Amino acid sequence: MTTTHECTEDERLPYDVFSRACPSRGTLEHITGRWGGLTLGALYEGSLRFNELRRRVDGVSEKMLSQTLHALERDGLVHREAQPTNPPRVDYELTPLGREVARRLTSLIQFVEGRMDEVLAARQAYDARRG
Repeated sequence: MTTTHECTEDERLPYDVFSRACPSRGTLEHITGRWGGLTLGALYEGSLRFNELRRRVDGVSEKMLSQTLHALERDGLVHREAQPTNPPRVDYELTPLGREVARRLTSLIQFVEGRMDEVLAARQAYDARRG
């Protein structure tokens, strides 16, 4: 038996990210947003403390990283482990679901990085046509 979720008011459908009310849309936004994707990609390399993660995801503010981690933790993609030490130590790592998402995401990241010469050439041609 498959589970369904009511994504629209008038009919029962399986999860459909294209439906405005579907909860999968929020999770997709958390994964594919600028900081979510980079955070998942960084954690795919291994467990990191907050400041290590902040240094790895160059340009993210402390506030944005904190919000991103909370969203990813709520979605079950990131596990937060607080150690009762002085000073306190908090480590972040991917859950099994988060590892699967990050594996797929890093594949896309590697593809994009590998094709950047083509992207940059396309941008240059576009800009030249636009004058």
